[in-house]
Amino acid sequence: MSDKREVLTALIDQGLLPLFYRDSIEESISISRALYQAGIRVFEYTNRGSAALENFKYLLDVRDTEMPDLRLGIGTVRTLSDANAFINAGADFIVAPVVTPSVAEACNHAGLLWIPGCMTPTEIQLAQDNNALLIKIFPANILGPAFVSSIKELFPGQLFMPTGGVEIDMDNLTGWFNSGVCAVGMGSKLISKEIIENKHYDHLTKLTVQVLQLIKSCKSH
Repeated sequence: MSDKREVLTALIDQGLLPLFYRDSIEESISISRALYQAGIRVFEYTNRGSAALENFKYLLDVRDTEMPDLRLGIGTVRTLSDANAFINAGADFIVAPVVTPSVAEACNHAGLLWIPGCMTPTEIQLAQDNNALLIKIFPANILGPAFVSSIKELFPGQLFMPTGGVEIDMDNLTGWFNSGVCAVGMGSKLISKEIIENKHYDHLTKLTVQVLQLIKSCKSH
């Protein structure tokens, strides 16, 4: 279990939060290794299937053996019972598609970074009231960089990360970072169905390296 500020700093430095879920633990491990080999040190496993908790526990064991400097978080956590289960399992941080105050309280009590998803200024205010250090702008493809540019001044100092439809494209990424986000979340655009079905894990490693370089370039502009 990691300190919330350490996780946040590592995530901002990385600029990218990969996220995925697979029913297969073998596929989950292979994807994790591929991301790690690309230099990823923070990623999100999503709570989107019946095997999520058991797979997550197994991934934590693999992490402890092979990738001790990896911060492994769990996403799609909407209920207090799920939050408690993954906190007890040893999650380093928790990501949610919505703002659930009871989940926020559990994370804050455990000293964990909680990253809720927000779509409106009212939700952002509620997330702030529940001590969200980083807020996920979701779904990003609907809201767009202009949304962040428009509301950022309302919430000075608040950190934002778009997730959902962020593209592996210089113009798209530049638009997001110019709007003021500190990182981007990326799921199927990075860890595609094609990569998984064909077990092209080497390609995933190379693609992730390219994305990290693109983001570094965007952030330095």
